[in-house]
Amino acid sequence: MQLLKLSIAGFRNLQQDEITFAPGANIIIGENAQGKTSLLEAIYYLTGAKSFRTRFDRELITHNQDFATIAAACFSEAREQTIELKLRRGRPKEILINNAKQKRGADLTGKVMAVLFSPEDLELVRSGASGRRRFMDNSLSQLRPKYALWLAEFQKLYEHKTRILKDHRAKPALLDTLDDFNLKLAKAGAQLIHYRAAYAEQLAPKAAAVHQDFSGNREELTLTYETVSTIENPLEKPAVLFEQLLAHQTRLRQAEIDAGLCLSGAHKDDIAISINGQAARAYASQGQTRTAALSLKLAERDMLYEDREEYPLLLLDDVLSELDAARQDFVLNRIKNGQVFITCCEDKGIASRTGGKIFTVEKGRIQ
Repeated sequence: MQLLKLSIAGFRNLQQDEITFAPGANIIIGENAQGKTSLLEAIYYLTGAKSFRTRFDRELITHNQDFATIAAACFSEAREQTIELKLRRGRPKEILINNAKQKRGADLTGKVMAVLFSPEDLELVRSGASGRRRFMDNSLSQLRPKYALWLAEFQKLYEHKTRILKDHRAKPALLDTLDDFNLKLAKAGAQLIHYRAAYAEQLAPKAAAVHQDFSGNREELTLTYETVSTIENPLEKPAVLFEQLLAHQTRLRQAEIDAGLCLSGAHKDDIAISINGQAARAYASQGQTRTAALSLKLAERDMLYEDREEYPLLLLDDVLSELDAARQDFVLNRIKNGQVFITCCEDKGIASRTGGKIFTVEKGRIQ
């Protein structure tokens, strides 16, 4: 999988018309706030018409402009393809694949796939469960089109239920709709859990192998998928998970009403991470947590490769500067295959070590 060309107009602070990338490493150099991350954001947006920095498309459009476009020529699924995304203030986005209009972002699945790694991801192990759910959601949304649709449905239902639980004291009639939303949430949640459990089961041995190599065979990384207590085996069929989710919701129904919060559902899922049998979040050193986070991301890349038999784009957003020399070398040695985009303030020999093409970014212009 390769991104051949990218054309941008009206996106964030970027002012570049067209960029042609190298098939291997692309090194993007510039000071902070010049547009490096915005370029990676534009590339990532091709994967599913979603940003990794904001929920709102309007924030992607340059100030004082009414629209933005991202157009790409890429090689994927054994052929050249084109993608065009048009964002307009106050109107739905427009998605075209090979000049044919698409209905939703999920239709982009498989056209461009990318693994993003930013400095914030180095805290993936120690952060709250929401970060690890987002890690699974972002990866699965690229792998499985249906997952992205179920996730959007779940999030919409969750927001509705949250409003019911918050507003029912002022509007008691809202509680009449609660059971209906619980049914729909359990149906969507069962699908999410089914996909997530299978994903975690495949990810665990790959991440363990990377971590073992990373640590010189001194450490063992273990990943365990966690969901609501009534689910005995999250790998069961969605129909079984649905009934078990309903049982959990019934058990906590009154507690949710009293608290005004959604206490039951797939929005509580997590991946428990252990190193040598101890909870990494509580006991791992900073170096161990960074090694574990890197292992998760590199394992994600391996999973996408095995699924599609082509490497996804790898986006390293200013992350190498956060690593010591040994971890830098390990990462650079692991990413020699496939197309890579690395942003940094200074080259510091990265281009010579990767044989990469250098771009400079200044005031939104890429050269």
